[in-house]
Amino acid sequence: QNRGFSKKSHAFLPKIFRKMSSQSAKERPEGLQYPFLDDDDTIATVKESKTFFILRGLPGSGKSTLAQAIQDRYKDACRVISVDTYKIVPAIRSTIPEEYSKVDEDLVECFKRDISVIVLDDTHHERERLDQLFDIADKYRYKIIFAEPKTQWRIDCLQLKEKNQWKLSVEELKKMKPSLEKDFLPMYFAWFLSKRSSEILRKTGQVFLDELGSLKAFKKESKYFAPAIEDPKIKIDLTSYFVKRPPGVLHCTTKYADFGKAAGAEEYAQHEVRTRGQGSWQRRRQGLTSSSPNKTALVQPCTIQHHPRQRGLRGSRAHIPLGCASGVEAVQTGLDLLEFVKLEKAGNKGEDVGELGAGKLQYFNNGMWMLVLSKKIDVRAIFSGYYGKGKLVPTQSTNKRGSAFSSCTII
Repeated sequence: QNRGFSKKSHAFLPKIFRKMSSQSAKERPEGLQYPFLDDDDTIATVKESKTFFILRGLPGSGKSTLAQAIQDRYKDACRVISVDTYKIVPAIRSTIPEEYSKVDEDLVECFKRDISVIVLDDTHHERERLDQLFDIADKYRYKIIFAEPKTQWRIDCLQLKEKNQWKLSVEELKKMKPSLEKDFLPMYFAWFLSKRSSEILRKTGQVFLDELGSLKAFKKESKYFAPAIEDPKIKIDLTSYFVKRPPGVLHCTTKYADFGKAAGAEEYAQHEVRTRGQGSWQRRRQGLTSSSPNKTALVQPCTIQHHPRQRGLRGSRAHIPLGCASGVEAVQTGLDLLEFVKLEKAGNKGEDVGELGAGKLQYFNNGMWMLVLSKKIDVRAIFSGYYGKGKLVPTQSTNKRGSAFSSCTII
């Protein structure tokens, strides 16, 4: 599998950055028209998030000009790190220069300060170097956004020879060019919620679990809760069961790509992401119709559409995992949501149990619970990809009852 980078198939290159404020766009040169520079909703979303811009391109293609434009737009909320200042000459090489260790030290310092927008200006033509950056960004929970200059000469090595400050020859530039044209896809594509939106949604789920754990009807339903039934003052601690995930952004997966190896990943990147992702930097309103935890997870169904891997309606697995039971992978939560979808398609709307603070509680038998929100929750989200190694988030449950909740499904 070819796992490099391509402006032909990569989901986050300027080619899809089309929807923007026309008035702001006219104020900029054509080569600097991006939604993250011109669209107010997009800019507000980026400011609410922890966003790591990785600028890529040949020397002299206009990366530094783009970096400066981002700096001017986000001002104090942004920090630009240019590898040029570290005197690292771009070239094809067998190993990553040790000088990058200083770059990474400064980069990590920015990450630790939770700066909203961090821009790294370099050619980024080496896969090994990108892997290093993916690891750092993953550790500090920053969303990665790739961007390339849109200058007319960005791939013209004859013009770049005259423009690059390193006085690289046409032959040297041509050697780097193929590595910037290889396909590279993330582990998965997703809508990543802003930091603030993630906090709001987590709090909503927390309140729901607290209310549900105190509800008499809920405690009566399960044979595992006999002690709690005898004493109505005892609250079932659902929070310790649906383990809190480490702080970070919530997301709704749209396509599992497995770095290009998953079936349909290339087609998705070239077609679905481009045709539906034109506003991918825009503020995203998600009409959340219900909130749910189940035997594997607390999840939030949403209106984002994607290709389900299981049978069902298009987008029927679109959801945002809020937490998982100990030892359970978040990827399983979509399967649980489909159980509710199948019941609803069959005409089972559930039994109304009562009103909670956020909406109406319904019971679907077999330990399946759903909260239908009285109001939709609007969140801000950015379409991007996850490029980390995909290690499972460790869960450390304080629940001592083992499988006591094994037959309880909550959505």
